[in-house]
Amino acid sequence: MKGSSVSEFSWKIEPSGPASDFLAGLPLVDHHVHGVVRENPSLETFTHMITESDRTPTSLSEAMNTQVGFATRRWVAPLLDLPASTGAMEYFTRRLELGAEEVNRRLLQASGIGHYFIETGLKGADIHSPAGMAELSGAKVDEVVRIETVAEELARSGVSAAGFAESFMNSLQDQSRDALGLKSVVAYRIGLDFDPTPPSKLEVEQAAGRWFSEVATTGKARVSDPILLRHLIFAAATLQKPLQFHIGFGDPDLYLNRCDPLLMTDLIRGFEERQIPVMLLHTYPYQRNAGYLAQMFRNVYMDVGLAINYTGARSTAIIAESLELAPFHKILFSSDAWGLPELTYLGALLFRRGLGEILDSFIARGDWSRDDAISVAQQIGRDNALSAYGING
Repeated sequence: MKGSSVSEFSWKIEPSGPASDFLAGLPLVDHHVHGVVRENPSLETFTHMITESDRTPTSLSEAMNTQVGFATRRWVAPLLDLPASTGAMEYFTRRLELGAEEVNRRLLQASGIGHYFIETGLKGADIHSPAGMAELSGAKVDEVVRIETVAEELARSGVSAAGFAESFMNSLQDQSRDALGLKSVVAYRIGLDFDPTPPSKLEVEQAAGRWFSEVATTGKARVSDPILLRHLIFAAATLQKPLQFHIGFGDPDLYLNRCDPLLMTDLIRGFEERQIPVMLLHTYPYQRNAGYLAQMFRNVYMDVGLAINYTGARSTAIIAESLELAPFHKILFSSDAWGLPELTYLGALLFRRGLGEILDSFIARGDWSRDDAISVAQQIGRDNALSAYGING
């Protein structure tokens, strides 16, 4: 894959202090992100995609009447040759005029992200592949494998219930051979308050048999059985790769009250003994709980991605809370953008602005030295991800 640097469309907000100045030129490592769409989205599709809900707003103006909508109009519009805070329909019209490839190229390169860890398990046919993302962005790209997607592909393959466990392990090993990490969306399927022990071989076989019968009847291969989901997680853990978990904020397919990472404490304890890195993704509104876990356990890392994009002008407050308890070498940057390059760009821009503002305030008050603030910016923006995922340089 190509190397990268901050491009000609780089972050153009004036820095306000040494940490902001440093972050403005730092090629970020986005440790959890997805591809961008291949084609121009229709008005209805764009209206749907600019929100995290799966309920499409009634109009573009309604969809953009949000923090993410205001941030898009304010910060993204100038990259499309529009005035800052242009109208919602003017923005969308200009987007169509430029075309998906040009919009993708401008916004991905403007983000200043130098390395993407791309999770490929969500609607992969609709978005650019890792190779496509590397071509558009000029950045280095690596892959993260979603374990539920591997199982769901197997369910359509005709594998027997008795052979499911072995086939899953073989498929996961094959698909993740060159991947940096693995990802679970168990939070979406059953929440995080699941039994933190591995199921028996017989339990897995029986659960697989029930699931395959459902697949044959419904034609849908969504894995949601608690026994099978536990099996996937513990099978994945044997590969000793960093294991990402969706935490907190997401679409209405989940129950947010069951997505608190504190519910995983026993699982985390067991994985700590086995030296398996646990990556808590997004975490909002549980960022303080995630910070507690990152301080208490050697194997826990966290980020506040996704929430940054969607909270716009209030994102700095969320970033600040993530700095309260978590050791600074345990906090990572992610955008968790899917589909729209606006979300990738905003994730990076709002992260730089928010973290820079916070660190510069520490320097101005005399709480931190300039060197300490710049060191933490370097760690969170880049070095922690490289270290946690075992990448040299």
